[in-house]
Amino acid sequence: MRLITSLLLSGAVALVMPAGAIAQSQTNADAAQGTAQEDEPALLVADRIFITPERNLVAEGNVEAFQGDIKVTATRITYDRETGNLSLEGPVRIDQGGATTMLADSAELDDGIMNGLLIGARMVFDQQVQIASVQAARAGGRYTQFSKVSATSCHVCANGKPPLWQIRARKVTHDQLERQLYFEGAQFRILDFPVFYFPYLRLPDPTLDRATGFLVPSIRTTSQLGTGVQVPYFFKLGDHRDLTLTPYISGKTRTLGYRYRQAFKRGRIELNGAFTRDDLQENEDRGYLFANGFFNLNNDFRLLFDLKTTSDNAYLADYGLPDFDRLRSEIALERIKRDTAFRTSFIHYKSLRDSENEEVIPSRIFDLYFQKRYFPSSIGGEVRLGFVAHNHTRTSDQDIVGRDVARATFDADWMRSWIFASGLRADARFGTSVDIFDIRDDSQYPDRVTRAAPRAALTLRYPMTRREKSGATQVLEPIAQIGWTNVTDQDVPNDESTFQEFDQGNLLALSRFPAPDRREDGATAVFGVNWARYGANGWRALATVGQVFRSTADPNFNLTSGLQGTASDVLLAGQLQTANGWSLAGRGLLNGDFSFAKAEVRAGWNKPIVGINGSYVWQEPDPAENVDDEISEIRMDGRYLVDQNWLTQAYARYDLSESEPIRYGLGVTYQNECVKVNMTVSRRFTSSSSIEPSTEFGFTVALTGYSVEGGGQQYKRRCS
Repeated sequence: MRLITSLLLSGAVALVMPAGAIAQSQTNADAAQGTAQEDEPALLVADRIFITPERNLVAEGNVEAFQGDIKVTATRITYDRETGNLSLEGPVRIDQGGATTMLADSAELDDGIMNGLLIGARMVFDQQVQIASVQAARAGGRYTQFSKVSATSCHVCANGKPPLWQIRARKVTHDQLERQLYFEGAQFRILDFPVFYFPYLRLPDPTLDRATGFLVPSIRTTSQLGTGVQVPYFFKLGDHRDLTLTPYISGKTRTLGYRYRQAFKRGRIELNGAFTRDDLQENEDRGYLFANGFFNLNNDFRLLFDLKTTSDNAYLADYGLPDFDRLRSEIALERIKRDTAFRTSFIHYKSLRDSENEEVIPSRIFDLYFQKRYFPSSIGGEVRLGFVAHNHTRTSDQDIVGRDVARATFDADWMRSWIFASGLRADARFGTSVDIFDIRDDSQYPDRVTRAAPRAALTLRYPMTRREKSGATQVLEPIAQIGWTNVTDQDVPNDESTFQEFDQGNLLALSRFPAPDRREDGATAVFGVNWARYGANGWRALATVGQVFRSTADPNFNLTSGLQGTASDVLLAGQLQTANGWSLAGRGLLNGDFSFAKAEVRAGWNKPIVGINGSYVWQEPDPAENVDDEISEIRMDGRYLVDQNWLTQAYARYDLSESEPIRYGLGVTYQNECVKVNMTVSRRFTSSSSIEPSTEFGFTVALTGYSVEGGGQQYKRRCS
């Protein structure tokens, strides 16, 4: 029988209790809130407990001692009642708070397990970084001082073979409260070869998630900027905010990057940017700023912002940042509830395209959207009332090219559905819209236009299901719709609906233009079918076929929209997902010549050790969409886990119509229990008057954590 002894370390006589009484003893200890940990009683659990003639208490066999959040295990513990000291014979293990572990061959501790000396000591942090020393001294339970130290997160072999990296130091002090490590006379060694020397070095305890200090440096080489080094430094400014500064120095650039983050009780903000002086644009200040965040306000309102700006068109491409061709900044206020939707926003566009004159594109936009839902019991169904306000302006005030437009739209809809005994479903919809336009700086259009657009539609669906013997389920749903819209005036400019897409989402819409400045007019008929198959083993297949017929052709649709003429192109769309990781999705518009005006295919195969994804896009020339040549482009990316240490990644983007590459990239990552090395190379082939083709090389080395036992076993090396 294992015995439990409660030592009242203030000097009371030891009490021996049978196993099972620990629960009550521990409960009493937990109830004594406000008592310092060193004043709490320590508990001894062992296979054998006895008292020597010298009145010393001895515990032998699987000995465990507890006090507060400290747990000590040893082969033998001797308690001297007169001195209050504990003598521990190893192997000794001290766990504190579940984050740090002390290992030793033997130890001499006081009665509070807070002070003492450990021989042959090792400390392990969060089962990762370990510190080995000749001896360690504990003081007050907060400080532990190590002598003649080796610190590493690599696997240490008993044959004496040096780890991949280690820090040798004359002395190391660990502050348990601040979770900091202080090194004196430290050498950073690679395979036991000294590389750096630090008279004094402070590092955060690996259990500390956020601590001021250097982050992983990287080496970046580009054909335009040469070879440079990026060394991030992280500043912890408190529990809820931080700042990261990243100097980037090469022979052709001096850049200081920054990132500031702050969390509030009801929101957060993040700022990313850089300030640059380089040889690409001499004597010019360059840089960028991206800022985003949100705040939850009273009454369920939410404020969001996403701001982007840059000094010039080429900066983002030159420095390997997200390659936008337009920068979109927005500040929005919204509230979304079950029966009410409200959103208003200010949007600003900054073009980075050399071919665009920013003065004649709508760069300042205001939007307001409000919709309310009602469910009247007298007529049934659902009523939706909405109001939309929109305004976009250009910086130019020239006639026609500097046109500014403001629009207000009032909208009302009534919708109701019926399901008959045969399974047929009927959806009815009646509504109207009133649009008011205010047009400025364009003599081709009147200054004020007011129009109405009443509409109605009836949609019939007949879903049918079939259960297969294999357990799979098939669903077949034919669809037919008759619609009507009467637009009283179309004499307004088309600024918002210049690009149109015909897909599953707007197959049954009464207007397939993306904005209300253009509306479909006249009678329409839609025929289509949805099919789905859900396999019992995880397979899933979906398909949609549809076509739109109208009484009169609408000349406002673009060539490649698939909606020109009295009969649209046939919409073909489908998805396939298999149980073994394959996925396929495609959409295309098949015209009367049995050719595609526009098509897109995406495919992927993803498994734990391998993954490949690709897409293909095709579009015929369309001057209305600024596409003078056909688009035929393929894009692929993949990864392959060679083994537990090596990972390879690659991506490619190729223009098939021009028979030339757009971008290539390759990455190789090596990771073991204590180091992660990442190497990348990429080539961008596109060019413009401000952007040149460039090649970029990247190299980073990170010292990672090592799990002595448990979670990191996948990277554990063997000693040979």
